[in-house]
Amino acid sequence: MARRPAGSFSRDGGRRGRVGTAIGAIAPEAATSPKAPAPKPAAPPVPPDANLVLLGEFGRAHGLNGEIRLKSHTGDPLAIAGYGPLLTSDGRTLTLSGVRTAPGSSPDILIARVKDIGSRSAAETLNRVALFIPRDRLAEPEDDDEVYAADLVGATAMDEAGTVVGTVVAVPNYGGGDLLELRPAAGGATALLPFTKAFVPVLDLPQRRVTVVLPEDFFAPVGEKPADDPG
Repeated sequence: MARRPAGSFSRDGGRRGRVGTAIGAIAPEAATSPKAPAPKPAAPPVPPDANLVLLGEFGRAHGLNGEIRLKSHTGDPLAIAGYGPLLTSDGRTLTLSGVRTAPGSSPDILIARVKDIGSRSAAETLNRVALFIPRDRLAEPEDDDEVYAADLVGATAMDEAGTVVGTVVAVPNYGGGDLLELRPAAGGATALLPFTKAFVPVLDLPQRRVTVVLPEDFFAPVGEKPADDPG
């Protein structure tokens, strides 16, 4: 889900958090830069069906007895094991029989056991397999500032004057907070906007619309210098 409170945010069931200020107190005019950014991590897997919500993704096998690393996207990472059978993009149904936190500093990385997976070779076949759940199996948001990422994807992005500026194509999180990936209405490359009240002040999900506040150069090509840049 996407959540807007000023405190920490939850990712339970693909939920996204919108905080009251931009990530790291970023100001709207500083949201983009003419300098080329560092390479982005790989984007989260795209659900094969718009009605599916991403809950997690398997990594490499762990040990010799069928255990496997799992990146969880639920608010409580261990809660992913409580959702029952989960779906894969190729139509399989998998059930987690147990999870525990993996060694290290990332609480969302788990060591999982999967029903009927009992060997390392079997676990290796699940590497990079994403796990989804039907949207209707998830609880409704508890307040107006919580939404599921699946409900944002495909929404029309409008400016405060009501002009359509783009479409939400994804809601990624690369570790610094949730973002809206917007494709401009005129076509072209997408750009990322912090999913905060400062940049996304209004949500109208019944009408599949969001109001956004974009910097002037928001959709400018990466690395393009401003006209007044002396360099």
